[in-house]
Formats: sequence, C-alpha cells, structure tokens
Amino acid sequence: MNASQAGLPVLVAGGGIGGLAAALALTRRGLSVKVLEQAPQLGEIGAGIQLGPNAFAAFDALGIGPQARGRAVYTDEMVMHDALDETLVGRIPTGEAFRQRFGNPYAVIHRADVHMSLLEGAQASDRIQVQTSTTVQRVDQDEQGVTVHDTRGGIHRGCALIGADGVKSAVRRQYVGDEARVSGHVVYRAVIEKKDFPVDLQWNAASIWVGPNCHLVHYPLRGGEQYNVVVTFHSRDKEEWSVREGSREEVQSYFEGICAKARQLIDLPKDWKRWATADREPIGQWTFGRATLLGDAAHPTLQYLAQGACMALEDAVTLGEALRVHDNDFERAFAHYQRSRIARTARIVLSAREMGRIFHARGVERLVRNDLWKGRSQERFYDAMEWLYGWTVEACLAA
Repeated sequence: MNASQAGLPVLVAGGGIGGLAAALALTRRGLSVKVLEQAPQLGEIGAGIQLGPNAFAAFDALGIGPQARGRAVYTDEMVMHDALDETLVGRIPTGEAFRQRFGNPYAVIHRADVHMSLLEGAQASDRIQVQTSTTVQRVDQDEQGVTVHDTRGGIHRGCALIGADGVKSAVRRQYVGDEARVSGHVVYRAVIEKKDFPVDLQWNAASIWVGPNCHLVHYPLRGGEQYNVVVTFHSRDKEEWSVREGSREEVQSYFEGICAKARQLIDLPKDWKRWATADREPIGQWTFGRATLLGDAAHPTLQYLAQGACMALEDAVTLGEALRVHDNDFERAFAHYQRSRIARTARIVLSAREMGRIFHARGVERLVRNDLWKGRSQERFYDAMEWLYGWTVEACLAA
C-alpha cells in the first residue's frame, strides 16, 4: 500500500525530543504525521543536556541546525576532577581541533531549547498535526495500517506507528513487555542563575567531579547566564523509577567527605527535581510489522554518556534514511532501521553502565580510575571517542 494514496498519516506516540525528531524526518519523506502526546501541552521537563557532534549532524539532517546551534553554548573542554582531593583526572579540549576531527562541535544546552528547536521545525510544516492530552492504551494492526486506541476512548488510524513515548512506553509494553532495571542511582537537577553561581566554578566546560558512589556535574547554559547543576548518588533506600520534587536535606546527606570546592554545588539550589533512574536490557527486536520504537522507548539508558537525546535524534534520522532507501515501504524500512540501530544503541546502554562504575569508583578502584588517562594525548582521546562522535548521516544505514 502506498501511504500517500491511502491518505493516512504516520502516527507518532510521544511529542518529546524523539517524537518531534521522528515527525520531522517523516515529513522530509513526503509523509503526513499525527503526533499523539499525553501531556496537555508540548514541552520538556529537565534542565541541561550535553550535545556531541553526532547530535549536530542529526539537527542538520532534520533541517533545524541553525535553530539548535543558535541556542547552544559551545564549551572549551570536558574536564574531570576527583571530588575528594580536587585531583585533575582528565581534560579533553573541544575547540577547533575537536571540530576538525568530528566535523561538528561539542556543546551544552537546555533540554527545553532542543525541544523548542524541533517544535519550531514542526510548526513550520503543514504536514504535522499534534494532538495533546492523548495517552496511547493499545495498538491494533491489519494489512492496511494501524489503529491506536487512547485512554479516553479515542481511535486514531494511521499507515504506521512510531512509538516514541519515552522510558515508560505503552507501545513497548504491548509489544515487548519487559521490566525496567532500576539502577538505585538518584539524580538531582537544578538550574542556577549566573549571579548565584560560584565565580571559581564558572568554567566554559562540561565539568564533572567524581567521588565514591557519587558525582557532580556543572556547565553553562543560555549564553552563560545560567548554570546547570546535576548531582548523582547511590541511594541507601530501595528506589522505584520516578520523578518528583527533591529534598535539600537528602542531597546534603550523601556528600560528606567531598572537597569544599565541589561541595559548593550542592549548597546552591533552592529547588531540586529528583529522578530515580533506570534503564532496560538491550533487545534484539523493536520493530513489529508496521510499528517500531524510537528513542527511550527503544533503548532507555542511564545518563553517564550524556547520549540519551543524541540517540533519539540519530534514530529519527536513520529511520528517515531507511524510508528513503525503501521508497516509504514501512515494513522493509522499519526492519532496516532496526538493523542499523540495535548494536549501536545497545553499546550505549552497556557503556553507560560501565561509565557509571568508573565515575563512582572507591578505594583502590578510585586510584586506578585516576591513573587511567594520565599522559594521554588529545589525539588519543579523540581516537577513543570516534565510535561515539563519528556518526554520520551518510553511513547511518551501514549496519
């Protein structure tokens, strides 16, 4: 069946970063899209995120490169210190040599600014319809397309379905039905105005302080007028996958023993948002006929590689390329998209877990960690990052 002849849109469950990126990729294939978003209005919660060169390659492919680039803050380096004694563990320059190597910059940005850039692209298209306050309940398929039933009794007909409905995806629950792997790691996030942020930490860098069972992150946002602060610790309680308001007292209780310079970070925020984190085991199939998964619905990951949003953007571009190669034949394109993404995204999930262990090393493991990158040249750092940041649109279907 030719989708345009049938007059049916592609349904996209979820209007977050992954969902809007998918919508833009689909319209570039001449397809109409209906986005089903459970929130009463489109938007993003959270604070800052980091963007590798792979994210900028995806922005350009989706036609929103100028918007995203205009809102990003371009860092001079990534830097890691030991949170106990201020030892410099590693420093990776992200200036001109980095851009030359990977073809794009490294940057930090407010999550809402990424979403706004995608939303502006969607609003500029007459092929994208967004329906809010709509939560997917179940999906039916037949030879002509898919039918999505929402929790309010609504019925939505489409030629295919992209499940981009996040870490607790209803589409994944129906087709995969696996359990989340709750990490026991809790993340607190806040945004601080520049005037309230310590002058001795106002670095133009993606900065991390690593400590036993904990770490702290800070970097500038919005032209340096704000700073993102993120702290992570291993909870002493049994956690459930959740987001809620945080407690200043809880944060304070987990960071005894860290150096005074890093400790300033946890004394700053008046309000914290608290995430109890989880991922899922990588799966070998996330395409089911005319339905496929994308972003966190397909491969939810812990935050330690700062690649969650980047992977959703890559997914969307790869999906669009697969549809181009297969002339909008959904079943063949979805299978090709899945083939191209399974190993890469599984590597992200598994590597993020291991990076969390390295960040949170204690005892002798901490000493080993602090020796890992001693004397490493800039080029050697870049070589180690090639698999991650060297992603290109031209090679995205190579797998």
